[in-house]
Amino acid sequence: MGQRHDMEQRHEAGTELAWAALAGDPGLTRRIAYGGLPGLLAARLPVMDLARATVAVCALAAAELAAQRDGGPLPEVRVDDGAVATAFVSERHLRIDGRAPSAFAPLSRFWRTADGWVRTHANYPHHRAPLLRALGLPESAGPTEVETVVAGRTADDIEAAVYAAGGLAVAARTPKEWAAHPQGAALARLPLLSREALGGSTPPCPLPALAGTPTLPAAGLRVLDLTRVIAGPVATRTLALLGADVLRIDAPQLPESQDAHSDTGFGKRSTTLDLGSRSGRGSFEALLADAHVVVTGYRPGALDRFGLAPEALAERRPGLVVARLSAWGDDGPWGTRRGFDSLVQVATGIAACEADADGNPGALPAQALDHATGYLLAAAVLRSLTEQARTGGGHLVTTALARTARWLTHDLGEESEGATAPTGTAVSPTGYDPDRHLRETDGPVGRLRHACPPVAFDGGPANWATPPGRWGADAPLWR
Repeated sequence: MGQRHDMEQRHEAGTELAWAALAGDPGLTRRIAYGGLPGLLAARLPVMDLARATVAVCALAAAELAAQRDGGPLPEVRVDDGAVATAFVSERHLRIDGRAPSAFAPLSRFWRTADGWVRTHANYPHHRAPLLRALGLPESAGPTEVETVVAGRTADDIEAAVYAAGGLAVAARTPKEWAAHPQGAALARLPLLSREALGGSTPPCPLPALAGTPTLPAAGLRVLDLTRVIAGPVATRTLALLGADVLRIDAPQLPESQDAHSDTGFGKRSTTLDLGSRSGRGSFEALLADAHVVVTGYRPGALDRFGLAPEALAERRPGLVVARLSAWGDDGPWGTRRGFDSLVQVATGIAACEADADGNPGALPAQALDHATGYLLAAAVLRSLTEQARTGGGHLVTTALARTARWLTHDLGEESEGATAPTGTAVSPTGYDPDRHLRETDGPVGRLRHACPPVAFDGGPANWATPPGRWGADAPLWR
């Protein structure tokens, strides 16, 4: 009994920290019921605590908005560790007509340097080309050639040269080294997530009227999704689960993986718009005029030239909720840099914490920074909508993968139950069956095996309304 009581206290502590970051009523966290097996997402850092807390506050924010819309009591929230752990590796469970999707490219990995380690990201052609250029290698070069060049240079030198060329490479640092780094110091001054008023005051904004009750919390809401890869798409996938009309917009010239979209495109539609063209901007402005939420996932400032800075959006669409995420955050010398979960783990000392017995840098058992930040961002949007219905005004939500990394390494404690496995191993505690949390769905891209949504509350949805479609195949119109 004592061990279970301690476990429940850890569950509640992580959730309360996350809910406080969202400025939620602390008393509401008592409506959360936890269940499932211990030992999932095992790591030296409290990854399962992070996953459980972020899903819990997202479900609680959804339940809160549902109660606001229906005028009823707050539905009870349920958090199942098995469902959470399975969802946090959803991209690994995905099968498309029985085929496992492609993962990291050959040049996206750790490399030993003259003085340590560096990690590169080259999944996209426009990231692979500058990496090779910075290393003085031809486009045809492969891992062997890269390994030879990198071994003769320092990690800091590789990091600086590759970023200067427009690529992505990060030197592996310890937590202490990251704390002393100017970017680490800048992030230390920031909360997990920032929420603030956006634009001038507007009257309380009633949510769209809907026939019949109970309604899904986000039903009738229109969300413009300008995000890529995992974190942002997880946030908007969750809003789609809860009933929102989510339209993802990508630039036609930027390549995207259909496999990645098949994991995070559930419930959403996808279109391409060239915002640098008159027709593309016209289509976007027509969509913006009827939007309630805009979610962006590009590096800070990258969209400003298209008039997509939060303040500019709010001026044209008063009362808008804008949610922004990036890799490194808005502040500090790395604020405008590109980044991904794998790179943030390396820079912030997570890879060092998860190193093996020989000192080789490791990784978390999931792309947990991406998934956790996605659920946090969705929760912040839902909380903003609840408050907007009461007090009016626009809202701006800002967070970053590196903020979530700091929360994991500093605020959630040093250990979690079951965190004794070697780095990178997937532990399956007795009784854990991921198939319980997987479903098969037929759709435009084939028969999909996919993870179930972990966000659950009384009266809430058990699955998305629609499977993912072809990336970029939909018209730029609201339903």
